[in-house]
Amino acid sequence: MGALTTAAALGTALLAAVPAQAATPARPYGTVVAGDGVVQRQYPSTDSSVRGSLAYHQQVGLRCKVRAQNIAGNDIWYLLRDNSNWVSAKYVDNTGTVSYCKDVLRTGARTMRMVPGGAKG
Repeated sequence: MGALTTAAALGTALLAAVPAQAATPARPYGTVVAGDGVVQRQYPSTDSSVRGSLAYHQQVGLRCKVRAQNIAGNDIWYLLRDNSNWVSAKYVDNTGTVSYCKDVLRTGARTMRMVPGGAKG
């Protein structure tokens, strides 16, 4: 019995020492596939200000996508859900369907009536 109690205590201690995994974000979300991580930008362009970075295998919520600057054959950029920064889809694999921003923003404006009739630009 003493050995079983010791093994159970050791197992509990080992489980407590393992860091908790971050929860998977709601869909759609992306997983960083670039070994060095990916830079977050203010706008969907490498000419835009750096706003942070995401580490390899980090998962992040995606709000929508646009076609913008082509990065190594991929011209899709994702708008992040939590902080309104952009990342190139070249370095982020998506899970779930990511809508184009024009569709997401149009639906949101219609639902919330944020855009007055006849407004331009």
